[in-house]
Amino acid sequence: MRLPRRVPWQDLSELEQLCGWIYADENDLDATRRAVYRLAAWKASVPLPHALESAHAILSVILQDGNSATSSSYLSLRMSYASALIRLVNGLVDPLQLGAYARSINSIAQQLGLPAWFVELRHAATHEDLPSLEVLRDAAREAMGWLLHNYFLPTLNPTTPSGAPSQPLRPLEPLLKQYKTLMKAITRDATLRVTYRAEITKVTREVERWIAEAKVASGSAVSGSGVGWDDAQEDGDGDEEDAREKWALDRLSEVLIQRGMLVPLSKKKRLSPGQTGLALPRSSLLIWSPLLSHLQTLHPTLPLHLISAMTAQLSMPASSSSGSAAFQSETVSLSDDTPKADPSYELCLASWAKWLVDNCSSADDDAEDIRDTAIVRIVASLGPESAASGMSKA
Repeated sequence: MRLPRRVPWQDLSELEQLCGWIYADENDLDATRRAVYRLAAWKASVPLPHALESAHAILSVILQDGNSATSSSYLSLRMSYASALIRLVNGLVDPLQLGAYARSINSIAQQLGLPAWFVELRHAATHEDLPSLEVLRDAAREAMGWLLHNYFLPTLNPTTPSGAPSQPLRPLEPLLKQYKTLMKAITRDATLRVTYRAEITKVTREVERWIAEAKVASGSAVSGSGVGWDDAQEDGDGDEEDAREKWALDRLSEVLIQRGMLVPLSKKKRLSPGQTGLALPRSSLLIWSPLLSHLQTLHPTLPLHLISAMTAQLSMPASSSSGSAAFQSETVSLSDDTPKADPSYELCLASWAKWLVDNCSSADDDAEDIRDTAIVRIVASLGPESAASGMSKA
């Protein structure tokens, strides 16, 4: 559940009026002045989204440029334009640079659909000679056009597609399978640990980069446009979390709970010999616990997302949980329309959920809070009410 967020306008008609002042006639300085004044008034009452903050900065320079009658302001204008454009790019890219392994600005800008030459201009204005005034003016006009198609129009009409090109998210399964293959080799022959150390580190970094890429790709899912303009959202448990990270961790969890990932394909490998409780096989722990522990240090709420995915899968009726397209090849039919449940898969998922809860209980206060929230989610999903509503499994 997403709680209401504060916006500077009373209703969308005010934002639509602002949009008209800005884009109806770019040569109308009076309209530009009204837009700058409106943005300044909003800024005094509530923090502006980065898009409006950038629009205010760029429009202020355009207004200053239009009122300049002397050449003495030439350098000042160049510096003002450059500063506004640098802040636009940095404000889009920096929130997506969080993580253990930094991504290049070019790769993030490409995912956002930001013109590549904006990144080059940012670099030149920061580390080299200031670009010419003509180049900066062109960049400011193109930046305002980009904001129109990536912020104003999607906000005024959420069904409007973003101007940013859709960048498909690369599949995660090959990375996790590569990691699993390397770790299986090490568990069978400890002497290979040094040999494969660099490859395992590389794959681990790629998984973390995939999470960063998923955060960028989540823009249309969490905000209705190609860019997630709202960094922080309030989730249903009262914990403030980046909506883009939440989306990315949900996608990661969906892949991890598939057969062949945390749960082995072989049913014999899913349970420990003579198992009587929720205990994971040692081989599974040796393979996956290093990756899960590493990712949890970077993304503390990962256990919550994994447990939510697991409980959602466990609470499905047998016909739904084993009849999904992702698992069709793993089910055995009792008749043409009655799929057979997979108790060993469900038991292994439940064992992983217990392991995640147990490993949240031995750290700091935040980990204890995550553990308590995880237990609440398990009880809510798998408690008596859920069982009575159709959770009977074969």
